[in-house]
Amino acid sequence: MTRVAIIGAGPCGTAQLRAFASAQAKGADIPEIVCFEKQSDWGGLWNYTWRTGLDENGEPVHGSMYRYLWSNGPKECLEFADYTFEEHFGRPIASYPPRAVLADYIKGRVEKADVRKWCKFNHSAQNVVYDEASKQFTVTVRDTLNNVSSSEIFDYVVVATGHFSTPNLPHFEGFDTFAGRILHAHDFRDAMEFKGKDLLLIGTSYSAEDIGSQCYKYGAKSITVSHRTAPMGFHWPDNWQEVPLLTRVDGNTAHFKDGSSKDVDAIILCTGYLHHFPFMENALRLKTTNRMWTPDLYQGVAWEANPRVFYLGMQDQFYTFNMFDAQAWLTRDMIMGRVATPNQAEMRQHSIQWLEREATLETDEDMIYFQGDYVQELIDQTDYPSFDVDGVNQTFITWEHHKHDDIMGFRNNAYKSLMTGNMQPKHHTPWLDAMDDSMESYLAER
Repeated sequence: MTRVAIIGAGPCGTAQLRAFASAQAKGADIPEIVCFEKQSDWGGLWNYTWRTGLDENGEPVHGSMYRYLWSNGPKECLEFADYTFEEHFGRPIASYPPRAVLADYIKGRVEKADVRKWCKFNHSAQNVVYDEASKQFTVTVRDTLNNVSSSEIFDYVVVATGHFSTPNLPHFEGFDTFAGRILHAHDFRDAMEFKGKDLLLIGTSYSAEDIGSQCYKYGAKSITVSHRTAPMGFHWPDNWQEVPLLTRVDGNTAHFKDGSSKDVDAIILCTGYLHHFPFMENALRLKTTNRMWTPDLYQGVAWEANPRVFYLGMQDQFYTFNMFDAQAWLTRDMIMGRVATPNQAEMRQHSIQWLEREATLETDEDMIYFQGDYVQELIDQTDYPSFDVDGVNQTFITWEHHKHDDIMGFRNNAYKSLMTGNMQPKHHTPWLDAMDDSMESYLAER
């Protein structure tokens, strides 16, 4: 029987599990599936832990989640087409859930699909190698609870570990003698740690935007954001400023490229993540940066040099959960022979067309439409439930306008579900006043 290894049981890995379960439920004979997950439960980044650095088994901590995290985009843009929020929670809910709510939703779908039997938890991928003669992979994993390694043979490998867990860590002069704390966004856990502090954030990613907003909400004295290319440009509160790139730190004083300086108590590096797959042999290892189209992946998923290897969720992302679904459904159908795998020249030509379009992208709106078209191309090839992709695009664009109108209040808006057509309610408490991020508080009807 054909065997498929899935590495990781976060949103991408569980999408792949759900895709195979969907085919099986419709009467198809599916391959044998084994999903290796190094954490003790599925959910990937959505498994919150207080730990940083190494986990309890000596593995690098995967999660970058922090307390008080709320979705920074409308849930209507990431909703599963085959399992809605209304199905899971029994009613419409507000558009910007905290992490506990989203984690419950992600897990609810795969629990309903009964695919836990395909998962080996506390199993960390150590090595994946390919044998050209047999056309098979040897996947070596470590049972982290018993510290025992073992190997299995597979016909296909799906890498679903994501790319938001290995920090990109730049160095600046004076870091080694800085009197305060320096950390990467990956290790940020609690905004209360910075209450009353002068905080410097380096970078203009979503991490900088959101961590800065969290720290403002929970009482930081001041927030300074240092940018390499351009400021984010939102209407920030009075105690927030954007400055050019940091040049050096002298004691507690941060100096910037424009000659200005600021005394700070802590520095958070919001400088992104590396695509890092040390368990893949070099010939199979994706090497890329965070971009809208990932070179070397046919249809954004199949490794062109060996299309028995698939990578899910490797793109820079506006779309998330339902894009991972669309990728997983196509991956399933390529593995099962429902969708033909072209030759390498044809795969490369397909990617070139998308790379040429990627080079023309200038604005967030350009990127939203680009990724929407990509998702549409994927779902047109499979039986993944069709949904209103253009409606998702428009919701993203409305969200962008809401952020520019009120960066501290955009979460107070509500949107229509593109899956059910129902308007969702506004949250009962304005985000700046909602200090309790528990699922119970969020779902309470007041």
